[in-house]
Amino acid sequence: MTQNLLDIQKEYLQKAWSRPIQELEKALPARYESKGLHLQAFGEPCEIYPKEIILGGEPLRSAEGILIAIYASFVQNEPVQLQPLKAFRQFPGGMGYQAAFAMNAEKSLIPYVDSIQKKQEELIARFSGHPNRDVKRYDFSFTLYPLPRIPLYYLFNLANEEFPASVTCLFGSNADHFLPVEGLADTAEYTARKIMTLITEIRS
Repeated sequence: MTQNLLDIQKEYLQKAWSRPIQELEKALPARYESKGLHLQAFGEPCEIYPKEIILGGEPLRSAEGILIAIYASFVQNEPVQLQPLKAFRQFPGGMGYQAAFAMNAEKSLIPYVDSIQKKQEELIARFSGHPNRDVKRYDFSFTLYPLPRIPLYYLFNLANEEFPASVTCLFGSNADHFLPVEGLADTAEYTARKIMTLITEIRS
């Protein structure tokens, strides 16, 4: 991470920690312990401190660190509303990011659909998610939580003789109460990257 990006992360951390600790615990939600906030983020144990973020046991010095810091400064203490589901473009301002969202959050996963289906139980467990059992017209579906209040609702179709594989990523209806819309796009992109990485790790 360049110094400029690290400074941005620290600014958002400062803003987050200006909130009362009890408010942060409830809003994230997280557990306050040893002067840090402990939660799950992108399938890894995450610790948020006033001056740094540790993800999976390592100091986070990437754009993901900025995103987690933004989440901590922005997230509201209200229930997640999964239904009615929203496509990214339905959020105010979402259309401006739609092309990049489709490419980075959905199309990037298409080559991995077979592997994702085989390893979906492991992915669900890693992201504290759940299968979507009421889904029709799709081969399989599940919801992942890359951040505690940001559910990503995935719909997958396997390739067949008539159609190529497909991936659709939807959000809970009030996801923009927990992150700005550009942060939602980044969350889906980083989750896609993590899924691809985990598929490789699980294979081994």
